[in-house]
Amino acid sequence: MSETPQRWYQGLTWYHWLVVIIASCGWLFDCMDQRIFALARQPALEEVLGGVSSEIVKNWAGYATASMMIGWATGGIIFGVMSDRLGRVKTMVFTLLIYSGFTGLSGLSQSGWDFMAYRFLVGLGVGGMFGAATTLVAESVPERFRAIALGSLQALSATGNIIGSLISTQIRPNEADFLWGMTGWRIIFFVGIIPALLVIPIALFLREPEPWKEAKRRIKEGVDPSEHAGSIPDLFKHPTWRRNTLVGVFLGLSGMAGLWGIGFFSPELISTALEGESSQVVDRVRGFGLALQDVGSFLGIMTFTVIATCWGRKPAFFLGFLACLVSTIYVYNNLQNASDAYWMLPMMGFAQLSVFGGYSIYFPELFPTRLRGTGVGFCYNTVRYLAAGFPPMLMSLNYLLVEQGVEDSFRVAATIMSSIFVVGIVTLIWAPETKGQPLPE
Repeated sequence: MSETPQRWYQGLTWYHWLVVIIASCGWLFDCMDQRIFALARQPALEEVLGGVSSEIVKNWAGYATASMMIGWATGGIIFGVMSDRLGRVKTMVFTLLIYSGFTGLSGLSQSGWDFMAYRFLVGLGVGGMFGAATTLVAESVPERFRAIALGSLQALSATGNIIGSLISTQIRPNEADFLWGMTGWRIIFFVGIIPALLVIPIALFLREPEPWKEAKRRIKEGVDPSEHAGSIPDLFKHPTWRRNTLVGVFLGLSGMAGLWGIGFFSPELISTALEGESSQVVDRVRGFGLALQDVGSFLGIMTFTVIATCWGRKPAFFLGFLACLVSTIYVYNNLQNASDAYWMLPMMGFAQLSVFGGYSIYFPELFPTRLRGTGVGFCYNTVRYLAAGFPPMLMSLNYLLVEQGVEDSFRVAATIMSSIFVVGIVTLIWAPETKGQPLPE
């Protein structure tokens, strides 16, 4: 008689749950920082630039976002290699300290240039955390639990976004003299230092996964002289890893450019829709609207996880990118008031973040242990070099349309750029299906 397959929760130990919880918190606070930045960048730049037009502020916002994304890409590559060579846990400690420390320093900015510099340095830490956290979880839990664990890790990142949005309703970024004579946006960045305390449980309770230790042993003993740990060239030498790397890059580019180049400019969309309202009203709608957008994100990631677990990774990605395309165009062309923001932004968040659940599940399944951190970091973060051009591209296209006298130029620019989601759909032609397969070794 054949044995009855174990259910996903059978045989799980306290340590399996501890790894998922702590790694998820590392990525959760990472995403809280991203949301704080999205909500605080406009009032921050308005203050440090001093009385310039709203269009110039938006252009600086695009460049500041691009600066963080370039740092994110650079950190993802550097710390992805580091996680393969030195370990997943050590890398999580380093990246956590970097992104929380420089988030706090962002609150001390005095000009647009130092604000951009701090955001670049924050990006270094943000980029490294994802690869280290996902590879640690992927290699530490049983195969039957892997998709659920990784999908939950990404879904909890939406909780970080929600926390950031709700913080902004209490510490209003636009409020002058909020505390100690400082504007609210400075205080909200100081709050971003608190996640550094997570270093304590990471260092005390987490240990390097056995597959990573075994891969390091094989390389040290020279079992196969052609194998190297954390080697970017090795991603392209073998045809399988080369194909998987290119698939991951184009899937990542589609979602990353769409989210950071369009979706995360929903605060500016709200400002456009509520033009003429007081700053208090705009701040309130932004805070609660984006919190609801993040609730939609949480549900979208969990829905992706269920579809990917039951029917496969490729069907989930197809449905996710199609929903991104339709919802983004609809929201940017129809959001007109506060009540619209409260139901349209969750819909867009559901779609745009759903595919990010796919990245956490799918990317670790594409690479062998010795290259897993490098491959995940490369696919998830290198694309930010390309995606970093999309925020300033959106603002430049908006500025061009304004000069041409196009009505609702910001909405039209976002609609045009939504075509990036088609790239993800086309890439699925070459993507391997990994559902039910063991991690490559």
